[in-house]
Amino acid sequence: MTYYLIAGERSGDLHGANLIRAIRQHDPQAQCRAYGGEQMEAAGAVLVRHYREMAFMGFLEVVRNLGTIRRILRECQADLLANRPDALILIDYAGFNLRMARFAKKHGIRVFYYISPKVWAWNQRRALTIKANVDRLFTILPFETEFFARYDYEVEYVGNPLLDALADFQPGLDWPGLDWPSPTFGDALSANNRPVVALLPGSRRQEITMILPLMLTVTRRFPQYTFVVGTVSNLPESLYDSLLTDYPDVRRVSDAAYDLLHVATAALVTSGTATLETALLNVPQVVCYKTTGVSYAIAKRLIAVPFISLVNLIANRAVVTELIQNDLTPSRIEQELRAILPGGDRRDQQLADYATVRQIMGDPGASERAGKRMVELVADQTKNR
Repeated sequence: MTYYLIAGERSGDLHGANLIRAIRQHDPQAQCRAYGGEQMEAAGAVLVRHYREMAFMGFLEVVRNLGTIRRILRECQADLLANRPDALILIDYAGFNLRMARFAKKHGIRVFYYISPKVWAWNQRRALTIKANVDRLFTILPFETEFFARYDYEVEYVGNPLLDALADFQPGLDWPGLDWPSPTFGDALSANNRPVVALLPGSRRQEITMILPLMLTVTRRFPQYTFVVGTVSNLPESLYDSLLTDYPDVRRVSDAAYDLLHVATAALVTSGTATLETALLNVPQVVCYKTTGVSYAIAKRLIAVPFISLVNLIANRAVVTELIQNDLTPSRIEQELRAILPGGDRRDQQLADYATVRQIMGDPGASERAGKRMVELVADQTKNR
């Protein structure tokens, strides 16, 4: 059977890759075609377009790139019709994928959505759009089942794929020559055996250029720690070079966020999937977020939830501090970081709250459960033709 997957960012590429492996486990002859990244390609998909050409962040950036987005959308629609898969599988990336869902439904192609768009966060009536155009929605956050029930839409909660990725994580596998679980990786990152603080500024250019400079301002205020930036290879090294020029003591490591967090004492994390990954790896964190003034003003009017980090949303309370927009200042970052470092007055409570979050999320196996169900549903559809 044939499957067409669309992921528009780095985390979607990771989850899409795990989903492809699960699908192929239950359908060994599965043929997968994808808009995604290296991880989906490595899992066996034919890669049509890389997500880095589609990763636009914020309202203003989207508006500026509408022409590019529309062109890619038309190309994707044409490629979908040319290949007519047994199922179109959409992974998050709401703005693009909801349009693809509507298009596929119109042309009689079955639509699965894995990792629901965050319609519960803003413009909640988009849930009706999903209900009208998505044949089966597979959700990964516990509270989403109740949310969609308000719209008389039954979804399948499969658990969170981050638990799968973390279950498969083995420190140091991507670092040949390092003898794990010895502290060699940490020693390689650290200076003079100082504990490590991770800086995770995101995977999009705009996030990094707006947030990393603010993170870096506090590094000189903690001389007893080594600060390490988690970089991503889909962005040019020159971007990081320009931002780190004045911070020669700050180190960096590429495409190794889990390894970095594994040896980190604390972290400054740009809001997004990384906040939940950091919590699941049991690293105290401060959540940082800043965008353009226009994008923030629009978002502030639309956001319908009290938090921006998945950790707080799952716990339904403030487990981690969120420094958003004008609150993201060097003095506040310093203050909040001190509070979660060893000896800080909020470190132990945050670690205790992480245990509650892990309990709420349940067990690994999301990719396996979702992949198996998709194969079953496609097989049933094929039999009934």
